[in-house]
Amino acid sequence: MNFLWALSEMRTPFLEKLFSFITVLGEELVVIALLCAIFWCVDKELTYRIGFVYFIAGLSVQGLKITFRIDRPWILDPSFQPVGNALETATGYSFPSGHTQSAASLYGTLAAQSRKGWQRAVLILLALLVGFSRMFLGVHTPKDVLVSLLLSALIILLVEWYFSKFSGSRRADVLASVFFLIAAALLIAYSVSLFSSGIVDREYAVDCCKAAGAGIGFAAGYYLERRYINFDPRAARLPVQLLKYIAGLAGALAIKSGLKLISGESLAADTVRYALVVLWIIALYPLLIKKHMSGAKGKPGNENT
Repeated sequence: MNFLWALSEMRTPFLEKLFSFITVLGEELVVIALLCAIFWCVDKELTYRIGFVYFIAGLSVQGLKITFRIDRPWILDPSFQPVGNALETATGYSFPSGHTQSAASLYGTLAAQSRKGWQRAVLILLALLVGFSRMFLGVHTPKDVLVSLLLSALIILLVEWYFSKFSGSRRADVLASVFFLIAAALLIAYSVSLFSSGIVDREYAVDCCKAAGAGIGFAAGYYLERRYINFDPRAARLPVQLLKYIAGLAGALAIKSGLKLISGESLAADTVRYALVVLWIIALYPLLIKKHMSGAKGKPGNENT
């Protein structure tokens, strides 16, 4: 807490706004939106690497949160005041930092894949800045941030090793999908057990079920897309890519919001909702892209010259 108190004395309106902006770069919606852009329009295989890191780290962080159950800084020390606008996204237990995990998973994997030194430096800096922003805003301790950074770095190394050695075969795809399904099922069982026993509140179990649902959607979508869909993210014209991206995001938001209105909020409903959103991103929408692009190429006047 001493470090957070020292940072709080450095706060100014400008720095609060600056780090409030930086912290957004690690929020779920921003990271998912960037992943969708890369997946649907740029580089599918790169997105799979990021997805492996992001979802494995996400499941791990949620499991650690409900295991250690460490409260936020302002609960540990009631006299400490975080920056007010940061409280909206500071949900769940404090340890480890979810924002830092999201940023490290995305920007760290991009850095590992970059061939240019300056790009790697910028991407690593972004991940570190997101982690620092969580401390500057007073919603996480250094331990929360450092553990997330170290965990994400370890998972990046493991995923890079996996893709360099095993990715591409049917057996590897099956094993990867089964791994995600088992990990997600274990997290659901663990969080529901703690919730049923009164050890954790419902909001913490919900966060775990959302992460597990996303993991299930990724497991199913990854296997289906790799084995049966195999869409091409490239398009000849930028307007086509922009339209494709906007339509895909609209579909994901429609599923996320529409299912919430229909089924309400429960642990099971949240699990299914997040699974379907990720399944849409990874498999269902790519299937529509492939069918549409194939149909467009087959129309008169669309032949390559």
